[in-house]
Amino acid sequence: MKPTIWQRLDVLARQLTPLGITFALVILNAVPLHVPALARVVPVLPLMAVYHFAIYRPVMMPMAAVFLIGVFHDLLTGFPLGVHALVFVSVFGILGAQRRFFMGKSFAIYWLGFALAAFGGAVETWVLMSGLNATLMETRVAFFQYVMTVGTFPILAWILLLWQQAFQRAD
Repeated sequence: MKPTIWQRLDVLARQLTPLGITFALVILNAVPLHVPALARVVPVLPLMAVYHFAIYRPVMMPMAAVFLIGVFHDLLTGFPLGVHALVFVSVFGILGAQRRFFMGKSFAIYWLGFALAAFGGAVETWVLMSGLNATLMETRVAFFQYVMTVGTFPILAWILLLWQQAFQRAD
């Protein structure tokens, strides 16, 4: 039986949802809140989505899309072009190899894995920014951004995991 147009649109919408969520987080990450010095330590929300989808839906988030998300993030936040693209692709690639380890584990392991991935991403961002600016960047900024990112992860992870459960029920 041939699927109807609505069934095909439903499948397409489901396949594009991870990209849409991640792009929405990039936009949310770039919204100016007019709080002094907050922009320097705002959590890296798209990294959380890249981490989640690298584990649970890597087929729906191809490496090229992760790269484009990173470029889009750099364009909106004012980072040098390619910094977050490289960070997101690195995290996505490393997690692709560790995906089986995280499947079916507790939330504590899921969060610890993110803390390690975010630490690697923070160090990579710091090294890239230091190299591009030809000076050592302030480590406090990278540290506080890392703490904010890991600290806000449970909230966004809860939303992403709820989406994941709804997605699995619909399948």
